[in-house]
Amino acid sequence: MLKKRRQRIYAFIDSQNLNVSTQKFGWKMDWRKFRKFLKDKYGVTRAYLFIGYVPEMMEMYEFLYGLGYGVVLKPTVDMNRPKLPEAEKADKAEAVEKKPVKGNVDADMVLWTMKEMPNYDKAVIVTGDGDFFTLVEYLIEQKKLAKLLTPNIHYSSLFKPFDKDIEQLGKYRRQLSYKSHKSVSK
Repeated sequence: MLKKRRQRIYAFIDSQNLNVSTQKFGWKMDWRKFRKFLKDKYGVTRAYLFIGYVPEMMEMYEFLYGLGYGVVLKPTVDMNRPKLPEAEKADKAEAVEKKPVKGNVDADMVLWTMKEMPNYDKAVIVTGDGDFFTLVEYLIEQKKLAKLLTPNIHYSSLFKPFDKDIEQLGKYRRQLSYKSHKSVSK
């Protein structure tokens, strides 16, 4: 008698989109709870987290890896741009406008989703970014999409044709949000 093989379900997570989008709605993702949620609700066996690499954040990457994420690091670009011409900025401390470091993970996430395709039966895509429209469309055509998880109700209008495949993580806010365990002393 043949035993039925358990489905291999992989998650591909646009961490920047997920992190920024949840914080915009006033909460922070608890990455431990989220990994368990993916396993329990969708049967995710492997979860790849795509994130920009900043050397000072090594401890966080190791923490995420320890939670069971495959952490895929993307080199980042420093978005600090001079506001003044080069000659004037030498003596002006405020000459550099502070902007975040950018680690655009979109291409890497698409590449890994395609590269890993022979290894999974279904994929869970976590993003609200319309740049992933063609990836989601292709996964549906190949009957490989398990679910498209958007961080909240505000996601790209390009995803409207996939409404039946979308689940909004915002409705799990209480279950997935990070709560500080530090006690406040007076």
